[in-house]
Amino acid sequence: MDKGSFSVEWLAQSSRSGGQGMPGESRPGPGPAKGPPPQTPPSVPAGTPQNRGAAERRSPGHEAESGGAAPGRSRTKFSAAQLQELERSFREQRYIRAGEKRRLAAVLNLSQSQIKTWFQNRRMKFKRQTQDAR
Repeated sequence: MDKGSFSVEWLAQSSRSGGQGMPGESRPGPGPAKGPPPQTPPSVPAGTPQNRGAAERRSPGHEAESGGAAPGRSRTKFSAAQLQELERSFREQRYIRAGEKRRLAAVLNLSQSQIKTWFQNRRMKFKRQTQDAR
């Protein structure tokens, strides 16, 4: 069996079942193996509709961007009030501290990673703007 024929689902299932190894592979050890017997990988390719379920679920504060974005987490659409508070905080301090990040996340109903990413992106925008001004 070649290594390229494993799908994401099969690999995830095999890792959940305690890493039973390759199909047909035996391991030395005491007693019978626990868990289900190893399965052969399914023949369903990894981009089929049944794999897109997680990408189609949307959490609050997220909307899909109408572009050719990769499947996964959608782009966050910040409200005007959220942007106003983030920009105010950015004007005070370009690099956010942990306490301020926690405060903003709670006040704006966003995750700390969204706050961190927004600040990273905003610093890049600031850098481009200052370079273009030269």
